[in-house]
Amino acid sequence: MWSTELDSDFFRIFDKDRKIAGYFWPDYGQILPEDKYDEIVQLMHKNHDSIPGGFLTIPMIKFGIFDNNQEMDVLQLSSKVCDVSARVDVWKEFLLEQHMQHSIQMSHTDNDMLSLSFPVKFLIPASLDKKKILEALLPTLDLLSQKGLL
Repeated sequence: MWSTELDSDFFRIFDKDRKIAGYFWPDYGQILPEDKYDEIVQLMHKNHDSIPGGFLTIPMIKFGIFDNNQEMDVLQLSSKVCDVSARVDVWKEFLLEQHMQHSIQMSHTDNDMLSLSFPVKFLIPASLDKKKILEALLPTLDLLSQKGLL
């Protein structure tokens, strides 16, 4: 159902329809010297070094009101705001239930969307290989999907 692709120093996560489901930024640890970051990360990927986890960023809420050139009336606006409020409630319940640290920010690809980022700690360190990273992320991705959040 899921697939990953390496893009620079992070992984893109795709759903079964090849639509972006999120992004995973590995925890590479402290990289020194900092000016060699790109070289060292490339080498870590080449050697399939293991990592303890990282950060997952996924779409949280699409407002449907900040798209350019979209006109609506007050009833449409009210409906969209109610939909967003209901979606926030579902997320709030899930995040509190899971005791999940998280941060919310405007999506870097869509100004009409909020993204949610949270740390992911693997049960056992995973190799920097797209299949191994996906295997380590599967429980989280599947849980989010089962809850209708992804």
